[in-house]
Amino acid sequence: MGLPFSPDEAAPLAGVRVLDAARVLAGPFCGQLLADLGAEVIKLERPGQGDDTRGWGPPFLGQLSAYFLSCNRSKRSLTLDIARAQGKEILHQLLDKSDVLIENFRSDSAAKLGLEPDELLDRHPRLVICSISGFGRSGPMKDEPGYDFAIQAMSGLMNITGPPDGPPCKVGVAVADVLTGLYASTAILACLQARSRSGHGYAIDLALLDCALAAQVNVAQAYLTEVSGGKPAEDCVPARQGNAHLQIVPYQLFATADGWLVLNVGNDGQWQAFCSAAGATDLGGDPRFKTNRQRVERRDELVPRVAARMKALATAEWEQRLAEANVPHAVVWNYADLFQQTQVLERGMKVRVRDPAGNPVDLVGNPIHLTGGALEPARMPPNLGEHTETVLSDLLGLNAAELGELRGNGVI
Repeated sequence: MGLPFSPDEAAPLAGVRVLDAARVLAGPFCGQLLADLGAEVIKLERPGQGDDTRGWGPPFLGQLSAYFLSCNRSKRSLTLDIARAQGKEILHQLLDKSDVLIENFRSDSAAKLGLEPDELLDRHPRLVICSISGFGRSGPMKDEPGYDFAIQAMSGLMNITGPPDGPPCKVGVAVADVLTGLYASTAILACLQARSRSGHGYAIDLALLDCALAAQVNVAQAYLTEVSGGKPAEDCVPARQGNAHLQIVPYQLFATADGWLVLNVGNDGQWQAFCSAAGATDLGGDPRFKTNRQRVERRDELVPRVAARMKALATAEWEQRLAEANVPHAVVWNYADLFQQTQVLERGMKVRVRDPAGNPVDLVGNPIHLTGGALEPARMPPNLGEHTETVLSDLLGLNAAELGELRGNGVI
């Protein structure tokens, strides 16, 4: 049965222009997601230097670092020195023709340049501005720089990550930046929708610390819940669980006879199914472990017994038994395993693009799939300033002589 309508030929954000003036990861990741959805994203970079991540490597592909490749696909690069009066005026001209500005200017730099959100909205009243910083535009730390590693430490995330008897650990990727980029894209899309009704622009203030805290969902809420119940605050700080779950048992990584396997027993029915698959009638029939609450409360007694069962059989044997019993589980894949999986390839999570010379380049793909419309095909991340003259010519009507003068003066 076909769709009850004709699918759109244009991507959802076709016609939306985004000026991405952010550096490193959170803002650029947000801009990349908007580009995936069809927005025209122009990456604003400093002449001669560009985004810091262009130099973060190895590995490199030509002049482009893997880091830069990860968060700048499908954009155009425009170099512009906005510290110069002429460059700042060009920026305002571009903003007149844009719908969204993503920026992570330092607050003192924004104030010096007259680019604070209130000033921008006064001059560009329909603009959606997304300001990203370590600690936001308010509070005693508003002028402090924010780095993902530091934010993971300060947000409590490191304190709940890692083995119980080891040091606090960071997540393996810059997760505070990525989460902030996702929050940013959601807020921008909401404001674009609101603008269609209100007719005016919006200023979004996002802090890495806030986003990292908000994303800790049930673990952070568990602390607040216990404190609200009257327990002393120091007694409510959760202990690190390593590869276990704070509120579900058994829900963790176990060693098998020849490897590792994640066991995800999420409810009491799955617990009984696991016990049957494991031949553990003693555990399945024990009234002390009947409910998840009981299993969590008796974690220290139960988990070693489950671990002993898991260690007795090889991974492949467990996969077969658990699959037949419909018990959720997973083998730990590395990247070499992951990028060979049919599931990953058929979902387009490895996408091939072409560099300017026509050579094939594989990038991590866009996870969004859409029925009823089109998505923009991925394009190669841009070389520094690759589209400067084209953008300024097309959007502002600058001619070759004017562009040459700007380049000679170091503005572009």
